[in-house]
Amino acid sequence: MSNTTSLQISKNPDRLWNRSFILCVLNNLFLFTYYFAFLTILPIYIMKSLGGSVKEAGLALTLFLISSIAIRPFSGLIIEKIGHKLSFRGSEFFFMLFAFTYLFADSLWILLLVRFIHGIWFSVLTTVAVPVANEFIPEQRKGEGMGYYVMSTNLAVVFGPFIALTVLQCSDFKILFQVLTAIICIGFIFCLLIPMQSKNVSQNIEYEQKNKFSIHDVIEFKVLPIGFVALLTAFSYSSIMSFITAYAESKHLLPYVSLFFIIFAVSMIIVRPWVGKLFDRKGASSVIYPSFICFAIGLVIVSFMSNPWILWLSAIFIGIGYGSLFPCFQTVAIQSVPKARMGHAIASFFTLFDFGMAIGSVLMGLLIAELGYSFTYLFCAAIIVVTLFIYKDKVAPQLTSVQ
Repeated sequence: MSNTTSLQISKNPDRLWNRSFILCVLNNLFLFTYYFAFLTILPIYIMKSLGGSVKEAGLALTLFLISSIAIRPFSGLIIEKIGHKLSFRGSEFFFMLFAFTYLFADSLWILLLVRFIHGIWFSVLTTVAVPVANEFIPEQRKGEGMGYYVMSTNLAVVFGPFIALTVLQCSDFKILFQVLTAIICIGFIFCLLIPMQSKNVSQNIEYEQKNKFSIHDVIEFKVLPIGFVALLTAFSYSSIMSFITAYAESKHLLPYVSLFFIIFAVSMIIVRPWVGKLFDRKGASSVIYPSFICFAIGLVIVSFMSNPWILWLSAIFIGIGYGSLFPCFQTVAIQSVPKARMGHAIASFFTLFDFGMAIGSVLMGLLIAELGYSFTYLFCAAIIVVTLFIYKDKVAPQLTSVQ
């Protein structure tokens, strides 16, 4: 941490919204706004402008995810070796650089190659960004601070698609790519303004003196229990991210889906101040148990979707439930390891979470094809209930013993 940052925190030990933390939140907001905007329009671009098929559009999305998941376990090692500053600014610079290549990718195969390489930098960037933001959150407000940080990602789920579809209605893909490139460039400016040391020196001699490569260089075993819980949660949430639009279309409710995500975001924002403070005062389980229940209720409600009101009601419960779970999981993962292993912890956590999303998207599609949407969402609700008991048995006792 730089001298400037140390001075800030020493003068205001309880101040959450310090300048550095605000820059981290803004950087994350612009990064994921770009990411979700691209996720929304890329299949349309491939099919309409490049003459690709639905399968090829899916391949472009999958390649990004494959490269991201493949490099994720090694991201912690990269961060440990070259430090937070270089890995953060370097990965965001290359992520921004490859954003420009979409302006010139005039064939499907070039686009697929760009997507694969882009996923590598995205993996490193999103892994290192979390411990960087964590440095600027006061110790006694970690749950609250990480909740607000993750909330910027969830807001981007709304902002990204909204910006992409709005621009596309008024202009063409070339202009849209220019707008999205400008968004990631602004995010990079915030990245440069965040004060960091040239290299974070490990505070743990055990890791500093180690020379041989081992499994501990790519996996942090302490976060595997909470990571597995996050995997199952992501597995169920993939049914919302991947298929809620298609489900609504099958019910002739497609025009109301955009409001679903807005209600999701608003619900999450409204409860965020109380959720974060409750986490810090009463512990993780005080938030995680009711959040699991809210998420499961939301999935049950959406399984009976027949009109816009039921769709929007489910958004309230899912926004409160899932919107509270993910930042809690991430904070638990961070707090389970010493600072020297934080990068490894986040890398291991996100590897499991991303794997849950990837596998979920595939298996949910198969389940929907065989048994329909309603059964699939009820099945996801049952998984969440099972996951609650896994958390109670495998994770909660460890948190109690630490406290």
